[in-house]
Formats: sequence, structure tokens, C-alpha cells
Amino acid sequence: MKIAIAGLGQMGRPIAINLFQAGLNPLAVGRPDQVEALRADGLEAEEYRSRLREADLVLLCLPDIHAIRQVLFGEDRAGGVVRSGQTVVDLGTTDHAETLILGSTLADRGVDFLDAPVSGMAARAAEGTLTVMCGGEREVFDRVLPVLRAFGERILFMGPAGSGQLAKLVNQLLFDINVAALAEILPLAVKLGLQPGLVGEVVNSGTGRSFASEFFVPRILRGSFTDGYPMRSAYKDLASGARMSAESCIPLPVLAAATGTYQTALLAGHGDKDKGAMVLVLEQLLGVAFRDEPTLPPTGSGGDS
Repeated sequence: MKIAIAGLGQMGRPIAINLFQAGLNPLAVGRPDQVEALRADGLEAEEYRSRLREADLVLLCLPDIHAIRQVLFGEDRAGGVVRSGQTVVDLGTTDHAETLILGSTLADRGVDFLDAPVSGMAARAAEGTLTVMCGGEREVFDRVLPVLRAFGERILFMGPAGSGQLAKLVNQLLFDINVAALAEILPLAVKLGLQPGLVGEVVNSGTGRSFASEFFVPRILRGSFTDGYPMRSAYKDLASGARMSAESCIPLPVLAAATGTYQTALLAGHGDKDKGAMVLVLEQLLGVAFRDEPTLPPTGSGGDS
């Protein structure tokens, strides 16, 4: 079985390397700079996506549905690559409704499809220990499972098409809520006179601990806001949550409040920073900084300059 992976960014590159190290010899397709880096590591890499037609199994690690449609169907006039008999697995985070449409479109063309978003960030992608949540036909899942094991430690069949994306969205929304809560409460602690470093120890050794706190609190303390996924790119998860809330008439007041904090940080110019940068909004408002050696944040909008 010939395997190809399209999209060689923060997650796609380490996934491609793990596939290679597992002896699966994937064809990696991406930008010229990404291709050169992987060729140096010994992988077969190509910038021309037309070669994806050669693959029996195409893994997608692309940023959104627009990029997926461009690659598969040639909606940017560069020509599509999907063909009957292939299997396509979407490892990215794609809107649930768009995923259902994509699966139906591929089925009409004789292509099997799994939505299989991954969770674990770049570190676990490099380790090959990602969580993979899969939606689709069980027979298709069983067929591609050995490939998923090359980069996934916990691989879960969630149900019909779209179930993988729903599971990923649930996880992401909980994560977003946790980060927004940190952004609100940590500056409050400093404003009321507590030492940031000590507060960080309490949070990460107490009942307030979460993956979000373990990842972001140490980075906030040292003023580092570039280690996670950029907020501007990650905003699609919150938009999906809001759409599903409206369409299903399910009230999600905590998520709505977290979304407000997120939107304020984006409007303040922090979109290129990671989610931990939401704390900058409350720091600016309160005139404090949650740092090991706290200093007042700069005046103004708190942009990226």
C-alpha cells in the first residue's frame, strides 16, 4: 500500500517522520522548504501534489476545509488529485458539518474516508504518542489502523463519519475554556498581592491543575507566548462550538464567556501568539503581569510589535 501525506507543518512533519521510521515509506507533499527538510532526513518528499494520485492511502494534515478542497478537488484550478479506489484520512481539525459534506463528496467519487483528528500537540506528534479520534466505516478504520499506530498511542473508533471531529471539538472546547480561565484568574491573583511563581506552584500541584495550566503557566511566568498553536488559527474551534450551540439550541454560557475572552485577545492584536497570550488582555486591564519577575505590561493595545 502506497501512503502519502499532504501538509507538513507543526503536526504533519513529525507524523511523516514517524511513518518513515515505522518502515511505511510515505510520500510527503508540502511547500518547497518543508520538502527539502524532509529529504535531508531521508524521506521521499515532493512539492507537486499531483503525485498524491499515486497513493492508495492519502493522509491530510491541512489547516482547514478550503485547503482540503484545493488539494483533493483542485478548487484553486491546480487540478484535483483524488481518484476512485483511494482512501482519504483527514488528520486535521475540520468543521463537523463540512466533514459530513466532504465524506459524501468522496463517497460519490468512490473514495473511502475517515475523519481522524489528532490531539497531543507537536511534542506528542514527535514522540508518536498522539490520540487519534476516528469517524467513518468500521471496515475502513480497521484497514488503516496499522498506519495510524505509527504516530498514535491511543486510537479510538468514535462512530459514524463526523464522530472523530465531534470528539476533537469537545476536547478542544474544554481546553479553550481552561486557558481562558487561567487568563482571567492569574492576573487577579497578582492584583491582590500574591506572588506569581508561588501561585503557579499552587495551581499546578492542586485541584486547579489541568493540562492547560501545566503547559501554559510556566510559559506565562517567563513571558513566552509562541510555543502553542496560534490563536488566530485555533479560533475556528470556538466558532464551530458557537454554531453548534445555535443550531442545536443548546445553551453553552461558560463557552460563550471563554469565547469573549478569546475574541478580545484577537482584537488586541495577539492572534499570532498562542492561547496563553489571552492573559495579556487581563494583565493590561489590571496593570499587572503574571511573571517570575513581574513588570507592568506596555501601554497600548498589546499588539505583536
